Amino acid sequence: MDEYYMRQALALAERGLGRTRPNPMVGAVIVRDNTVVGQGWHKKAGTPHAEIHALTQAGDLARGATLYVTLEPCSHYGRTGPCADAVIQAGIKKVVVAMVDPNPLVAGKGLEKLRAAGIEVVEGILAGQAAGLNEVFIKWVTTGMPFGILKTAMTLDGKIATVSGQSQWITGPPARQFVHTLRDRYDGILVGIGTVLADDPALTARLPQATQNPVRIVADSLARTPLTAKVVNDEAATIVAVLPEAPPERREALQKKGVDVVVVPRGKTGIDLKSLFQILGKRGISSILIEGGPAVNQSALAANVVDKVYWFIAPKIIGGTSAPGPVGGEGISCLDAAILLKNTAIQQVGEDVLVSGYIV
Repeated sequence: MDEYYMRQALALAERGLGRTRPNPMVGAVIVRDNTVVGQGWHKKAGTPHAEIHALTQAGDLARGATLYVTLEPCSHYGRTGPCADAVIQAGIKKVVVAMVDPNPLVAGKGLEKLRAAGIEVVEGILAGQAAGLNEVFIKWVTTGMPFGILKTAMTLDGKIATVSGQSQWITGPPARQFVHTLRDRYDGILVGIGTVLADDPALTARLPQATQNPVRIVADSLARTPLTAKVVNDEAATIVAVLPEAPPERREALQKKGVDVVVVPRGKTGIDLKSLFQILGKRGISSILIEGGPAVNQSALAANVVDKVYWFIAPKIIGGTSAPGPVGGEGISCLDAAILLKNTAIQQVGEDVLVSGYIV
Protein backbone atom coordinates (compact mmCIF):
# COMPACT_ATOMS: atom_id res chain seq x y z
CA MET A 1 0.00 0.00 0.00
CA ASP A 2 2.93 2.34 0.64
CA GLU A 3 4.03 1.99 -2.98
CA TYR A 4 0.45 2.42 -4.20
CA TYR A 5 0.00 5.78 -2.49
CA MET A 6 3.55 6.89 -3.27
CA ARG A 7 2.87 6.37 -6.98
CA GLN A 8 -0.07 8.73 -6.59
CA ALA A 9 2.21 11.26 -4.92
CA LEU A 10 4.78 10.93 -7.72
CA ALA A 11 2.09 11.48 -10.36
CA LEU A 12 1.03 14.64 -8.53
CA ALA A 13 4.63 15.84 -8.30
CA GLU A 14 5.06 15.50 -12.06
CA ARG A 15 2.34 18.09 -12.60
CA GLY A 16 4.89 20.69 -11.54
CA LEU A 17 7.29 19.72 -14.35
CA GLY A 18 9.13 22.84 -15.51
CA ARG A 19 7.22 25.11 -13.12
CA THR A 20 8.95 24.73 -9.75
CA ARG A 21 12.50 25.56 -10.78
CA PRO A 22 14.90 25.85 -9.13
CA ASN A 23 12.88 24.04 -6.46
CA PRO A 24 12.17 20.30 -6.71
CA MET A 25 8.91 18.77 -7.86
CA VAL A 26 7.07 17.33 -4.86
CA GLY A 27 3.75 15.53 -4.47
CA ALA A 28 1.91 14.66 -1.25
CA VAL A 29 -1.01 12.40 -0.41
CA ILE A 30 -2.69 12.11 3.02
CA VAL A 31 -4.45 8.82 3.78
CA ARG A 32 -6.77 8.04 6.67
CA ASP A 33 -8.57 4.72 7.07
CA ASN A 34 -7.47 3.68 3.55
CA THR A 35 -9.05 6.80 2.05
CA VAL A 36 -7.24 9.76 0.48
CA VAL A 37 -8.34 12.82 2.45
CA GLY A 38 -5.87 15.35 1.07
CA GLN A 39 -3.42 15.76 -1.77
CA GLY A 40 -1.32 18.43 -3.41
CA TRP A 41 1.82 19.25 -5.34
CA HIS A 42 4.34 22.07 -5.45
CA LYS A 43 3.12 24.34 -8.24
CA LYS A 44 5.68 27.12 -8.38
CA ALA A 45 8.73 28.34 -6.49
CA GLY A 46 7.72 30.75 -3.74
CA THR A 47 4.23 29.25 -3.37
CA PRO A 48 3.07 26.71 -0.74
CA HIS A 49 4.73 23.31 -0.86
CA ALA A 50 2.93 20.05 -1.63
CA GLU A 51 2.49 19.13 2.03
CA ILE A 52 0.75 22.42 2.79
CA HIS A 53 -1.74 21.95 -0.06
CA ALA A 54 -2.47 18.41 1.12
CA LEU A 55 -2.85 19.44 4.77
CA THR A 56 -5.15 22.30 3.84
CA GLN A 57 -7.37 19.97 1.84
CA ALA A 58 -7.43 17.35 4.59
CA GLY A 59 -8.21 19.79 7.39
CA ASP A 60 -9.04 18.03 10.67
CA LEU A 61 -8.92 14.66 8.92
CA ALA A 62 -5.12 14.95 8.88
CA ARG A 63 -4.96 14.19 12.61
CA GLY A 64 -3.87 10.58 13.03
CA ALA A 65 -3.44 10.09 9.26
CA THR A 66 -0.47 9.00 7.15
CA LEU A 67 1.34 11.44 4.86
CA TYR A 68 2.98 10.12 1.69
CA VAL A 69 5.44 12.63 0.22
CA THR A 70 7.97 12.25 -2.57
CA LEU A 71 10.67 14.31 -0.84
CA GLU A 72 11.56 14.88 2.79
CA PRO A 73 9.54 17.77 4.31
CA CYS A 74 11.72 20.85 4.64
CA SER A 75 12.86 22.03 8.06
CA HIS A 76 14.15 25.52 7.27
CA TYR A 77 12.74 28.92 6.45
CA GLY A 78 13.02 29.96 2.81
CA ARG A 79 10.35 31.78 0.88
CA THR A 80 7.90 29.62 2.83
CA GLY A 81 7.90 28.18 6.35
CA PRO A 82 9.13 24.69 7.36
CA CYS A 83 6.79 21.95 6.17
CA ALA A 84 7.98 19.63 8.95
CA ASP A 85 6.51 22.02 11.53
CA ALA A 86 3.19 22.13 9.70
CA VAL A 87 3.07 18.32 9.55
CA ILE A 88 3.66 18.07 13.31
CA GLN A 89 1.06 20.72 14.12
CA ALA A 90 -1.53 18.96 11.94
CA GLY A 91 -1.26 15.81 14.04
CA ILE A 92 0.01 13.48 11.30
CA LYS A 93 0.79 10.07 12.83
CA LYS A 94 3.06 8.58 10.15
CA VAL A 95 5.14 9.99 7.31
CA VAL A 96 6.31 7.90 4.34
CA VAL A 97 8.93 9.56 2.15
CA ALA A 98 10.46 8.48 -1.13
CA MET A 99 13.83 10.12 -0.60
CA VAL A 100 15.81 12.38 1.72
CA ASP A 101 16.19 15.94 0.48
CA PRO A 102 19.72 16.32 -0.99
CA ASN A 103 19.64 20.06 -0.19
CA PRO A 104 22.34 20.61 2.49
CA LEU A 105 19.91 22.95 4.28
CA VAL A 106 17.61 19.97 4.86
CA ALA A 107 19.50 16.68 4.35
CA GLY A 108 17.69 14.63 6.98
CA LYS A 109 16.90 17.44 9.40
CA GLY A 110 13.23 17.38 8.49
CA LEU A 111 12.96 13.66 9.23
CA GLU A 112 14.84 14.12 12.50
CA LYS A 113 12.35 16.78 13.55
CA LEU A 114 9.41 14.50 12.71
CA ARG A 115 10.87 11.59 14.67
CA ALA A 116 11.62 13.83 17.63
CA ALA A 117 7.94 14.77 17.67
CA GLY A 118 6.97 11.08 17.92
CA ILE A 119 5.93 10.64 14.28
CA GLU A 120 6.71 7.28 12.67
CA VAL A 121 8.89 7.81 9.58
CA VAL A 122 9.45 5.36 6.71
CA GLU A 123 12.09 6.18 4.07
CA GLY A 124 13.02 4.94 0.61
CA ILE A 125 9.66 4.01 -0.91
CA LEU A 126 10.13 4.29 -4.72
CA ALA A 127 13.30 6.31 -4.12
CA GLY A 128 14.64 5.63 -7.62
CA GLN A 129 11.56 7.03 -9.32
CA ALA A 130 11.63 10.07 -7.06
CA ALA A 131 15.30 10.73 -7.82
CA GLY A 132 14.68 10.41 -11.56
CA LEU A 133 11.85 12.89 -11.37
CA ASN A 134 14.11 15.45 -9.69
CA GLU A 135 17.37 14.75 -11.53
CA VAL A 136 17.73 18.43 -12.37
CA PHE A 137 17.27 19.62 -8.80
CA ILE A 138 19.60 16.96 -7.38
CA LYS A 139 22.45 17.92 -9.74
CA TRP A 140 22.06 21.65 -9.14
CA VAL A 141 21.59 21.61 -5.35
CA THR A 142 24.48 19.20 -4.72
CA THR A 143 27.05 20.62 -7.18
CA GLY A 144 25.91 24.16 -7.98
CA MET A 145 26.05 23.20 -11.67
CA PRO A 146 23.06 23.20 -14.02
CA PHE A 147 21.87 19.86 -15.38
CA GLY A 148 22.99 19.77 -19.03
CA ILE A 149 20.80 18.31 -21.77
CA LEU A 150 22.19 18.00 -25.29
CA LYS A 151 19.56 17.89 -28.04
CA THR A 152 20.51 17.29 -31.64
CA ALA A 153 19.02 15.86 -34.83
CA MET A 154 20.71 14.13 -37.74
CA THR A 155 19.93 12.09 -40.82
CA LEU A 156 20.53 8.38 -41.18
CA ASP A 157 23.99 9.12 -42.53
CA GLY A 158 24.86 11.37 -39.60
CA LYS A 159 24.40 14.82 -41.15
CA ILE A 160 22.83 17.88 -39.53
CA ALA A 161 22.84 20.00 -42.69
CA THR A 162 23.52 19.81 -46.42
CA VAL A 163 26.82 20.83 -47.99
CA SER A 164 25.28 24.26 -48.59
CA GLY A 165 24.38 24.61 -44.90
CA GLN A 166 20.62 24.06 -45.18
CA SER A 167 19.34 22.45 -41.97
CA GLN A 168 15.62 23.26 -41.82
CA TRP A 169 14.11 20.84 -41.38
CA ILE A 170 15.98 17.62 -40.61
CA THR A 171 13.14 16.27 -38.47
CA GLY A 172 9.37 16.36 -38.93
CA PRO A 173 6.72 18.44 -37.11
CA PRO A 174 6.13 15.96 -34.21
CA ALA A 175 9.84 15.97 -33.34
CA ARG A 176 9.96 19.77 -33.46
CA GLN A 177 6.90 19.89 -31.22
CA PHE A 178 8.70 17.59 -28.78
CA VAL A 179 11.62 20.01 -28.69
CA HIS A 180 9.27 22.83 -27.70
CA THR A 181 8.14 20.74 -24.73
CA LEU A 182 11.80 20.49 -23.71
CA ARG A 183 12.18 24.25 -23.98
CA ASP A 184 9.12 24.65 -21.79
CA ARG A 185 10.61 22.26 -19.22
CA TYR A 186 14.16 23.54 -18.76
CA ASP A 187 15.54 26.82 -17.40
CA GLY A 188 17.89 27.84 -20.19
CA ILE A 189 18.72 27.08 -23.80
CA LEU A 190 22.28 27.37 -25.14
CA VAL A 191 23.40 27.94 -28.73
CA GLY A 192 26.54 29.24 -30.36
CA ILE A 193 26.90 32.46 -32.33
CA GLY A 194 27.05 30.38 -35.52
CA THR A 195 23.46 29.24 -35.00
CA VAL A 196 22.29 32.80 -34.36
CA LEU A 197 24.01 34.13 -37.48
CA ALA A 198 22.86 31.28 -39.73
CA ASP A 199 19.27 30.74 -38.56
CA ASP A 200 18.27 33.75 -36.43
CA PRO A 201 16.22 31.47 -34.12
CA ALA A 202 13.76 32.74 -31.52
CA LEU A 203 14.58 29.85 -29.12
CA THR A 204 11.21 30.14 -27.38
CA ALA A 205 8.70 27.51 -26.27
CA ARG A 206 5.95 27.82 -28.84
CA LEU A 207 3.25 25.71 -27.24
CA PRO A 208 -0.36 26.62 -26.43
CA GLN A 209 0.15 25.59 -22.80
CA ALA A 210 3.58 27.19 -22.39
CA THR A 211 3.65 29.88 -19.71
CA GLN A 212 7.35 30.66 -19.80
CA ASN A 213 10.35 30.68 -22.07
CA PRO A 214 13.84 29.46 -21.27
CA VAL A 215 16.59 32.02 -20.80
CA ARG A 216 18.39 32.18 -24.16
CA ILE A 217 22.16 31.82 -23.75
CA VAL A 218 24.43 32.60 -26.70
CA ALA A 219 28.09 31.57 -26.62
CA ASP A 220 29.47 34.52 -28.56
CA SER A 221 33.19 35.04 -27.99
CA LEU A 222 33.45 38.45 -29.68
CA ALA A 223 29.90 39.77 -29.11
CA ARG A 224 28.90 39.41 -32.75
CA THR A 225 25.21 38.84 -32.00
CA PRO A 226 23.35 41.21 -34.38
CA LEU A 227 21.25 43.91 -32.76
CA THR A 228 18.50 42.85 -35.16
CA ALA A 229 18.51 39.20 -34.00
CA LYS A 230 15.29 37.73 -32.63
CA VAL A 231 16.98 36.81 -29.36
CA VAL A 232 17.68 40.52 -28.84
CA ASN A 233 14.31 41.92 -29.87
CA ASP A 234 11.60 40.17 -27.90
CA GLU A 235 10.53 39.98 -24.26
CA ALA A 236 12.23 36.68 -23.38
CA ALA A 237 15.49 37.01 -21.45
CA THR A 238 18.82 36.62 -23.23
CA ILE A 239 22.35 36.16 -21.91
CA VAL A 240 25.29 36.61 -24.27
CA ALA A 241 28.51 35.04 -23.00
CA VAL A 242 31.64 36.72 -24.31
CA LEU A 243 35.39 36.50 -23.84
CA PRO A 244 37.31 39.31 -22.06
CA GLU A 245 38.63 40.53 -25.43
CA ALA A 246 35.17 41.11 -26.88
CA PRO A 247 34.99 44.73 -28.15
CA PRO A 248 33.51 46.98 -25.41
CA GLU A 249 31.36 48.89 -27.89
CA ARG A 250 29.63 45.67 -29.00
CA ARG A 251 29.03 44.63 -25.41
CA GLU A 252 27.54 48.03 -24.59
CA ALA A 253 25.29 47.97 -27.66
CA LEU A 254 23.86 44.61 -26.59
CA GLN A 255 23.37 45.81 -23.02
CA LYS A 256 21.44 48.83 -24.24
CA LYS A 257 19.07 46.40 -25.95
CA GLY A 258 18.43 44.70 -22.61
CA VAL A 259 20.80 41.77 -23.12
CA ASP A 260 22.71 40.46 -20.11
CA VAL A 261 26.35 40.28 -21.22
CA VAL A 262 28.49 37.89 -19.18
CA VAL A 263 32.29 37.75 -19.47
CA VAL A 264 33.61 34.18 -19.33
CA PRO A 265 37.22 32.89 -19.32
CA ARG A 266 38.68 31.40 -22.47
CA GLY A 267 38.74 27.64 -22.89
CA LYS A 268 40.66 25.54 -25.41
CA THR A 269 38.45 26.47 -28.36
CA GLY A 270 36.67 29.60 -27.18
CA ILE A 271 34.37 30.22 -24.23
CA ASP A 272 35.00 27.90 -21.31
CA LEU A 273 31.59 26.24 -21.03
CA LYS A 274 32.30 24.77 -17.60
CA SER A 275 32.96 28.26 -16.23
CA LEU A 276 29.82 29.52 -17.97
CA PHE A 277 27.74 26.76 -16.38
CA GLN A 278 29.19 27.60 -12.96
CA ILE A 279 28.22 31.26 -13.42
CA LEU A 280 24.71 30.35 -14.54
CA GLY A 281 24.28 27.86 -11.70
CA LYS A 282 25.03 30.60 -9.16
CA ARG A 283 22.25 32.62 -10.79
CA GLY A 284 19.73 29.88 -10.04
CA ILE A 285 19.63 28.42 -13.55
CA SER A 286 19.35 24.72 -12.73
CA SER A 287 19.08 23.20 -16.22
CA ILE A 288 20.33 24.10 -19.68
CA LEU A 289 19.14 22.62 -22.97
CA ILE A 290 22.02 22.66 -25.46
CA GLU A 291 20.81 23.14 -29.04
CA GLY A 292 24.10 24.07 -30.62
CA GLY A 293 25.94 23.14 -33.76
CA PRO A 294 28.97 20.85 -34.05
CA ALA A 295 31.36 23.25 -32.26
CA VAL A 296 29.13 23.93 -29.24
CA ASN A 297 28.16 20.27 -28.95
CA GLN A 298 31.79 19.21 -28.97
CA SER A 299 32.77 21.89 -26.45
CA ALA A 300 29.92 20.89 -24.12
CA LEU A 301 30.89 17.22 -24.24
CA ALA A 302 34.57 18.03 -23.75
CA ALA A 303 33.74 20.26 -20.78
CA ASN A 304 31.71 17.46 -19.14
CA VAL A 305 28.64 19.65 -18.73
CA VAL A 306 26.29 17.24 -20.53
CA ASP A 307 24.28 14.88 -18.32
CA LYS A 308 21.52 13.74 -20.66
CA VAL A 309 21.14 13.39 -24.43
CA TYR A 310 18.13 13.62 -26.75
CA TRP A 311 19.30 12.47 -30.19
CA PHE A 312 16.86 12.49 -33.09
CA ILE A 313 17.49 10.40 -36.18
CA ALA A 314 15.48 11.30 -39.29
CA PRO A 315 14.79 8.76 -42.06
CA LYS A 316 16.68 10.82 -44.63
CA ILE A 317 20.01 10.50 -46.41
CA ILE A 318 21.88 13.66 -47.37
CA GLY A 319 25.37 12.51 -48.32
CA GLY A 320 28.34 14.73 -48.93
CA THR A 321 31.77 14.32 -47.37
CA SER A 322 31.82 17.97 -46.27
CA ALA A 323 28.24 18.01 -44.92
CA PRO A 324 28.52 18.60 -41.14
CA GLY A 325 27.77 16.07 -38.43
CA PRO A 326 26.39 16.79 -34.96
CA VAL A 327 29.73 16.83 -33.10
CA GLY A 328 32.78 18.68 -34.36
CA GLY A 329 36.35 18.85 -33.15
CA GLU A 330 39.21 16.50 -33.90
CA GLY A 331 37.40 13.40 -32.70
CA ILE A 332 38.94 10.36 -31.06
CA SER A 333 41.52 7.95 -32.42
CA CYS A 334 40.54 4.97 -30.27
CA LEU A 335 37.05 3.54 -29.72
CA ASP A 336 37.87 3.00 -26.04
CA ALA A 337 37.73 6.80 -25.68
CA ALA A 338 34.18 7.06 -27.04
CA ILE A 339 31.58 8.78 -24.88
CA LEU A 340 29.06 6.20 -23.71
CA LEU A 341 25.40 6.43 -22.78
CA LYS A 342 23.56 4.44 -20.13
CA ASN A 343 19.87 3.90 -19.40
CA THR A 344 19.10 4.46 -23.06
CA ALA A 345 15.57 4.58 -24.43
CA ILE A 346 14.28 4.56 -28.01
CA GLN A 347 10.95 5.94 -29.12
CA GLN A 348 9.18 6.85 -32.33
CA VAL A 349 8.29 10.54 -32.69
CA GLY A 350 6.35 10.90 -35.92
CA GLU A 351 8.56 9.50 -38.65
CA ASP A 352 11.71 10.17 -36.63
CA VAL A 353 13.44 8.04 -34.00
CA LEU A 354 14.52 9.53 -30.67
CA VAL A 355 17.38 7.98 -28.71
CA SER A 356 17.79 9.31 -25.18
CA GLY A 357 20.19 8.41 -22.42
CA TYR A 358 22.64 9.61 -19.81
CA ILE A 359 26.35 10.26 -20.19
CA VAL A 360 28.35 7.61 -18.37
